[in-house]
Amino acid sequence: MSELNEKTLHALKVAFTFMPKAIEVTRYEYGEDYQRIIDEIELVREALLLNDIDPEEVDGDIHPDQTPNSCY
Repeated sequence: MSELNEKTLHALKVAFTFMPKAIEVTRYEYGEDYQRIIDEIELVREALLLNDIDPEEVDGDIHPDQTPNSCY
């Protein structure tokens, strides 16, 4: 995958912040589509990583004023 331009990368970050966490996706909550949803979450995570963005830090990048300060 090639690097994304800034506008597309920002859109991907925003979309990722609204996605459920993979651990939250269960068959009980999402029915038979649960594995497809997990796969799609992983696809977005991989795209972020390929563009040198830590998926765990995306919410802080998008909403720095709403993110608690790190304690380490």
